[in-house]
Amino acid sequence: MAVTKEDKSRVVKEFGGSEKNTGAADVQVALLSEHIGQLTEHFKVHKKDTNSKRGLLKMIGQRRRLLKYIQRTDLVKYRELIQRLNLRK
Repeated sequence: MAVTKEDKSRVVKEFGGSEKNTGAADVQVALLSEHIGQLTEHFKVHKKDTNSKRGLLKMIGQRRRLLKYIQRTDLVKYRELIQRLNLRK
């Protein structure tokens, strides 16, 4: 259920440029999106797991705040990130 070490390093390389760049906002959004995707798959099987659902909602809120920050600071990067992660339709 958790993001594996290989998945995390792959996402960090793809969005951060290097393995050490884990603190960048776009990397954090990508990691949260990866984790949110895995949790939604988990909820398809375990519908009554309310404790994990609360954690999912907290992650969604954190991702929303980070996306607002990116939108405020760099609109071009925001649009590119949304397109790469397929967040908005």
